[in-house]
Amino acid sequence: MTRAISLHDVSKSYARGVRVVDRLSLDIAPGEFLVLLGPSGCGKSTVLRMIAGLEEIDEGDLLLDGEYANDWPPSARDMAMVFQNFALYPSMTSRDNIGFPLRIEAPGADPRPRVDATARMLGIEDLLDRYPAQLSGGERQRVAMGRAIARHPSAFLMDEPLSNLDAKLRNHLRAEIAGLTRELGVTTVYVTHDQAEAMSLGDRVAVLRGGVLQQVGSPREVYALPRNVFVAAFIGTPRINLLRGLVRAPLDGAMTISLGKQFLRLPEPLSLDHRLLRVQQGREVIVGLRSEAVRIAKHSAARPGEVPLTGLVEHVEFQGHEILVHFNTGSSPAVVPELEAPRPRPGRQARRRRREGTVLSRLRERAGALRAGPVVVLDQPADADPGPTSTEPRLPGDLIVRTTPDLDLRHGMQVPLLVDLAHLFVFDQHGERICPNPARLPDLEE
Repeated sequence: MTRAISLHDVSKSYARGVRVVDRLSLDIAPGEFLVLLGPSGCGKSTVLRMIAGLEEIDEGDLLLDGEYANDWPPSARDMAMVFQNFALYPSMTSRDNIGFPLRIEAPGADPRPRVDATARMLGIEDLLDRYPAQLSGGERQRVAMGRAIARHPSAFLMDEPLSNLDAKLRNHLRAEIAGLTRELGVTTVYVTHDQAEAMSLGDRVAVLRGGVLQQVGSPREVYALPRNVFVAAFIGTPRINLLRGLVRAPLDGAMTISLGKQFLRLPEPLSLDHRLLRVQQGREVIVGLRSEAVRIAKHSAARPGEVPLTGLVEHVEFQGHEILVHFNTGSSPAVVPELEAPRPRPGRQARRRRREGTVLSRLRERAGALRAGPVVVLDQPADADPGPTSTEPRLPGDLIVRTTPDLDLRHGMQVPLLVDLAHLFVFDQHGERICPNPARLPDLEE
């Protein structure tokens, strides 16, 4: 039997009133594989522990198969948890570790048939008589997973189970976990800060920051249709290019987005999404371009919906099957401060404004911070030169483009680029997406 899990406006606070989870609402369908994704310390594990009954819920409701379960003890929830640090008993063999919860649940029953069946499923029959100290990290994690699987629980709760393993073993076990959960059909909630794990495992991905749910959707949805700049920047390798732009929308001319020394000209007639930019006339925005949204080609080879740029090669990363080219286009990168931090920290000016502002302004400012945090640094005009006094750490160039390894590109070359406006994201100064292109998810046949 598998289980439906629902969280309705759930909150959790620790010392000094700091909310580590803030009004979280999620519905997890029976048999679904949901991944909780976000930077370390954002509240993912706390959510998992509240579902398991290891943490009390301060506010809100937990429903299991539609029944109110806030007060249910962990034993009544029929869930199995896989921890980051394996949590095996060092004085027990693998067989005893896997069979231990079975002996607790049914003291008079023989656990050996279920232990043997689980070991065959995981391919660890030859490890059953070994102790944890005699096992490698991957073998220990398989035994820990076997202990959870043998119970036949209604839900699996996995708290970063692969983070202590090397990259090659992580990839292998990731595929095993995906196959096992699909075969068993058990509801699974998986916590990770690794977006590659989240994208490859989850039926849906829920992105958290500062205990606040930023977006939930399929891996393709959160990648292709990010709700705000935090989601766009957190998901994707290499990280999305974020550039400071200035919208120019004259009544008698074409609308453009200035990127400093160059600009993107939006083709006429404007799409429904691009028309939304008219209200941003004269305002600074954040332009988001993933590395595959820009290609190296002559401007005369532009396809419908592509506009030209020119870039100066500053650095080339050889990846084997592809290369990542860092270009300098004369643009100013938009900064996402503390992207990997557990929760946004307002700056000194923001704190002063909160002290001096009205109650309503403080509530509005707090709501904006909860949605996406302080997202960008826009302290200078987009056309201005940031100057040599900037202390912000900077990667080579301002635009990373993914291309094939057969191109011979060297430092200092001036290269023509074409930007696909169908994959252009535009965010406001609070990090909320203004222009929701692409209007649909890309088709697999395209």
